[in-house]
Amino acid sequence: MRTDTTTIRTTTAAGTTAGIAAVRNLGILAHVDAGKTTVTERILYLTGATHKRGEVHTGTTVTDFDPQERDRGITIFAAAVSCAWAGHRINLIDTPGHVDFADEVERCLRVLDGAVAVFDAVAGVEPQSESVWRQAERHGVPRIAFVNKLDRPGADLDAAVASIRERLHPRPLAVHLPIGAEDAFTGVVDLVHHRALIWDDEGTLAEGPVPADLADHTAARRQALEEAVAELDPRALEEYCTHGSLSPATLAAALRDLTRSGEAVVVLGGSAYRNRGIEPLLDAAVAYLPSPLDTPPAPSASPAPSAPPAPSAPPAGRDGQCGADPQQPLTALAFKVSAAPTGRLTYLRLYSGTLRKGDTVLDAATGRPERIARILRVMAGRHTEIDHALAGDIVAVIGPKTVRVGATLCDPDHPVLLEAPVSAEPVVTVAVEARRAADTDKLTAALARLTEEDPSLRLATDPDTGQRTLSGLGELHLEVAVEKIRREAGVEAVVGAPQVALREALVEGVSNFTYRHAKQDGGAGQFAHLVLDLVPAVDGFTFTSAVTGAQVPREYVQAVEAGCRDALTEGPLGGHPVTGLTVTLTDGATHPKDSSELAFRTAARLGLREALRVSRLHLLEPLAQVTVTVPEDAFGAVLGDLAARRATVQTTTTGHTGHGGNGGHGGTAQVEALVPLAELFGYASRLRSRTQGRGTFTTRPAGYAPAPTPVG
Repeated sequence: MRTDTTTIRTTTAAGTTAGIAAVRNLGILAHVDAGKTTVTERILYLTGATHKRGEVHTGTTVTDFDPQERDRGITIFAAAVSCAWAGHRINLIDTPGHVDFADEVERCLRVLDGAVAVFDAVAGVEPQSESVWRQAERHGVPRIAFVNKLDRPGADLDAAVASIRERLHPRPLAVHLPIGAEDAFTGVVDLVHHRALIWDDEGTLAEGPVPADLADHTAARRQALEEAVAELDPRALEEYCTHGSLSPATLAAALRDLTRSGEAVVVLGGSAYRNRGIEPLLDAAVAYLPSPLDTPPAPSASPAPSAPPAPSAPPAGRDGQCGADPQQPLTALAFKVSAAPTGRLTYLRLYSGTLRKGDTVLDAATGRPERIARILRVMAGRHTEIDHALAGDIVAVIGPKTVRVGATLCDPDHPVLLEAPVSAEPVVTVAVEARRAADTDKLTAALARLTEEDPSLRLATDPDTGQRTLSGLGELHLEVAVEKIRREAGVEAVVGAPQVALREALVEGVSNFTYRHAKQDGGAGQFAHLVLDLVPAVDGFTFTSAVTGAQVPREYVQAVEAGCRDALTEGPLGGHPVTGLTVTLTDGATHPKDSSELAFRTAARLGLREALRVSRLHLLEPLAQVTVTVPEDAFGAVLGDLAARRATVQTTTTGHTGHGGNGGHGGTAQVEALVPLAELFGYASRLRSRTQGRGTFTTRPAGYAPAPTPVG
């Protein structure tokens, strides 16, 4: 009897597609202390992935498994975990909430399909929660919101929703109504399915009818929700106009569409610490957030024209995009690299194809083949080996030895290069050297491994002193890095005082700057003639060409741009990166034998450096947006201290009753200010001493501004 292979293939493909549709790749995003790690721990316990509730304060969490995380009580490294809920596979990444580790969040968002934003029910939207929200927005990651800590004094779901609307500007759609307030909070009314969800002291959920004393309030909230949804969704509007209300199925479908399109954000409430609200949060994540099949394919990118080609680098084949199809050639993005006792772990998001143990894949950026020795299902610090992984999944692999963060791993016969995450520029630098000369080589190896795992750390050698310098995104970022060296490599390091990473900006440029590069040292020579105009710009670097005719061929123009970028790494004032200028190539000349791309790139590098020396520049220093929350009786002293730190105060608010880190009690004041980052070194200790330990502050990057004393 003949077998119908077409039917078999179709059935298999359908089953595979259904499996991918049941995957959710989600991140947990929040400000420090909003409770995102506790939310993650409760999810793992509720789904059966763990058998004991992990607690941040006792150092028993699964995701904060690194010793530094447990010592400091904060998330430092993004941790991937996996669990199952309602027939769905949920790959969850618990991301850091501190601003110094925002780059870790950025890399994770690049590979996520959806996110849960966690907010404190007392504080509402805080500075870093706003930052991670904007990061998710840039990556087009759909979000739902979970207002946590509804059991705290001063907790207010409506106020938190209002702060989401005012500060983040989405259309928040609250689908929960709290039952009880503060310490008496016991559950929520589910407005979509018109039911009460109540948890006992053990965290056991009971479903029942809406309490009689909340019936009228529930009806009004449900009507307001239906009207808001009908305004945004055409199908819901049609049903609402016909019947005067929306069925639960129509409402849920509309909420799903609005969430995935980014037109609205579903808001839920609960208390993760008291195990209340996690089940409906999981249901909402499955119902409203997208699967890999629902998200746009990953865009591919060609190497930059100015980048030198890697040896045997493959072409950027399969132009366009990679869809979540396991039958297509493999495409995966490496978004995290870390050292583990089991070996070097490379975390991958599979965008297409199937990855099997023993496969040989291609690192598209370098052209190197890499063998996949093992594939692991990750549970933070623990791993389970699997034989294969399909498109849409997130796994870790052991085997690749040289793959860096942002690398594309693909089928060697079908090369493609995905757009890599962009790392933030470091703003703080410290000198690092081994305490004992015998440990110098160990320190060098440990620093190299650190920068491989975290691309936002930059290692350099001072050309004048020969001293090694490590640059990062903040004091805490560098503290964690140095402590990691001590614990994992066993090297005691001596660290210098932190210095901010300055930049040099053009104030007044030059016109018709002529540079001639001619070199003859036997064999083929080098010749390039350039005429450049330099003018200030608001930020960054822009290159344009105004050359007409054939004075400078097109391929040489690209080399000129590359050479200009080379020159901007070190400015004339102090060797800092140069920004804020536009360079225009206005004229040039070539030699029939001695001109080449290398000659024009060299001429552009040397010529622009000469042009910058005769231009006028000034130094820029990094700024931080600082929000300080203190007791009212310390407000004057704190303002005076900020003024001494060259702060520009933007807003002050007194009489807070439910904000910041003071337990939600009255008598607090808040100030927002722009402060030079250099003035914030040691500020945490100073603030604690001025407020008897009751003051808190948060920071986030706020760009650059001219330094007060010109240099050079």
